[in-house]
Amino acid sequence: MSKIHTFFVVSSPGLESWTEKELRPLISRPQTIRRLAGGVEFSGSMEDCWRTNVWLRTATRILRRMGSFYASGFPELTRKASRLDWARFITRGQSITLHVTAKKSKLYHTDAISERLHIAIGEVLGHIPQIKDDADSQQIFARMNRDLCEISLDTSGMPLYQRGYRLAAAKAPIRENLAAAILMASAWDRISPLLDPFCGSGTFAIESALMAQNLAPGRNRKFAFMNWPDFNSSQCKKSVKDDEGQTRTNPHILASDRDSGAIKTAMENAERAGVRDSIQFTKQAISHLNPHSDSGWIVTNPPFGKRVTSGKDLRNLYARFGQILRERFQGWHVTLLSHNRHLLKATRIQFDESLFIDHGGLKTTVARGQVPGH
Repeated sequence: MSKIHTFFVVSSPGLESWTEKELRPLISRPQTIRRLAGGVEFSGSMEDCWRTNVWLRTATRILRRMGSFYASGFPELTRKASRLDWARFITRGQSITLHVTAKKSKLYHTDAISERLHIAIGEVLGHIPQIKDDADSQQIFARMNRDLCEISLDTSGMPLYQRGYRLAAAKAPIRENLAAAILMASAWDRISPLLDPFCGSGTFAIESALMAQNLAPGRNRKFAFMNWPDFNSSQCKKSVKDDEGQTRTNPHILASDRDSGAIKTAMENAERAGVRDSIQFTKQAISHLNPHSDSGWIVTNPPFGKRVTSGKDLRNLYARFGQILRERFQGWHVTLLSHNRHLLKATRIQFDESLFIDHGGLKTTVARGQVPGH
């Protein structure tokens, strides 16, 4: 029987519910799921850890809880930290990165806490690992809160939203995990046509194609757990393989932008993601938008002041966009990102503005609505 561990799936503010929803069918013990501030905790096997890293679309990273203990002095901290089984996760010659926070604790100097943890790790390994922040370093997270020290290990490596396909980005790109969550929030059925008329680097179109074809977002990248001494590559491949019973669809996905450079970038990104043939890319202004179906979804991140064209009045753009939708796309579902309610009102479309996400440090509305009919 596989050993059970505790994991914490880090999720961006506002995405926790979507991360929890997609996590449930992926793990062997869904009854252990607990949604917390900043993510979702669950208990499971290493197979669950491997599978969730490869398949989760909305998460940032996955941490393995390593241990927790109370420490009110540095000798106690070093002694108790040296009882943890660091050799299971750090190979000889591998560097480490320490992330330490402290709140309402007698030990509050984070550099001093890092120094003691570094010593404790060296005592267990029999050598002092280098502290370095690079792609192959084992990231270690330590949190001191009211004298309780909680230590977690990163299992992911690079953030999970770095799928590996976006080497180039257009202006104000949206992160891949945010795009996936917004597509889920839009209630797109993965069958109907999907249109992004401000596609930029193509993230919405690419993520929608990956979802429709049931392709794992992390299938082409490396993870931190692959460096662990007891990692079993063949067992991992078996546990994360595509589910042959999953439905794959081939909806009409259209990505357009008036910027030829953005279209070129988006096409190159889609090629690296393996979904270039699933997306129709078109260089065009919004005035040339026309539906290819009686119904569908529009999911897009239009320009808004603080992101791309600061200082410019965008109300005319939003008013024109809303006019085109009302004239040509009656009955279509629409999901827009915006931090400005006045711009949304300029579309003259009724939106549900109750969902917020953190987009590049801005509190951003995920506005969801439907274009009224005649």
